[in-house]
Amino acid sequence: MTEADVNPKAYPLADARLTKKLLDLGQPSCNYKQLRKGANEATETLNRGISEFIVMAADAEPLEITPHLPLLCEDKNVPYVFMCSKQALGWACGVSGPVFACSITIKERSQLKQQIQSTQRSIEKLLV
Repeated sequence: MTEADVNPKAYPLADARLTKKLLDLGQPSCNYKQLRKGANEATETLNRGISEFIVMAADAEPLEITPHLPLLCEDKNVPYVFMCSKQALGWACGVSGPVFACSITIKERSQLKQQIQSTQRSIEKLLV
């Protein structure tokens, strides 16, 4: 997928380095039960205040499937980012099909804490 194929409303868009970080974080966070898949579950984690950050697919058709998430993230001061491919996001979440949005959740004494915080800082830099 090229930059031209991505919806201009999908901002901020993860660069190649951040995309790799997100893909590498997906499987372990799924194993540690710190990953919630789908727009509904991502919304739920935001409302409960347990979301570290939100990742959405920039190629979701229509993009209006997830328009409430960036607004809710800004409301709750939770960083968010768009990834180019819903298929890659699904793969990162450990499912065979596409995923439009996912949430990495807070867990005390998690072994992924350093990796999650590093990724969160990278996302926050894009939002500034």
